[in-house]
Amino acid sequence: MTEPLSAARVGIGGPVGSGKTALLECLIPAFADRGTSLAVITNDLVTREDAERLQRSGLIEPRRVVAVEAGACPHTVIREDPTLNLDAAERLEMRFHPLDLVLLESGGDNLASTFSPELVDYWIFVIDVSGGSDIPRKRGPGVLQADLLVINKADLAPHVGVDLAAMTKEAREVRRGRPVIVTNCRTGEAIADVVDHIVRNVLFDG
Repeated sequence: MTEPLSAARVGIGGPVGSGKTALLECLIPAFADRGTSLAVITNDLVTREDAERLQRSGLIEPRRVVAVEAGACPHTVIREDPTLNLDAAERLEMRFHPLDLVLLESGGDNLASTFSPELVDYWIFVIDVSGGSDIPRKRGPGVLQADLLVINKADLAPHVGVDLAAMTKEAREVRRGRPVIVTNCRTGEAIADVVDHIVRNVLFDG
């Protein structure tokens, strides 16, 4: 009898250039070190650029990375009709069963981007300091509703005139207790905290 498919699915969304793919490049080896069997789905308009970047990275077996081309606004295939992503996740899980985790990267979108609960068990929204300290004040659905908000590129704050402490404080206030983690994907700063959040809230393995 075939075992039911059961891989956890975690979405990673956020504006263009916020560091979603860079975050993936940090999470993949971190989960590999834990012995987690994972696969990745990337979403974009009409390209496979992010998928190909990961496939060339040497961080993961290339066959474990699949690209979904939305052909429309990127949030369409992660929210309105996630069928393409659901099909891709099922194919990956059947191919690499037993699979523990599927990471789904959204195409770059605006602050209104959210994931369908039918598609993911947990989702992360990535913003970065170079986008401006007023991003939390804009109270976009991604900032407010994501299970975890990541403020990336912490090292750039002094170079773009952002008070990182104030930005982080405001993000925590508008999220009313939902977690916020400040990262620097270039150095790996706080990536372990992101992994721990996923383990505690999704994988439940210790």
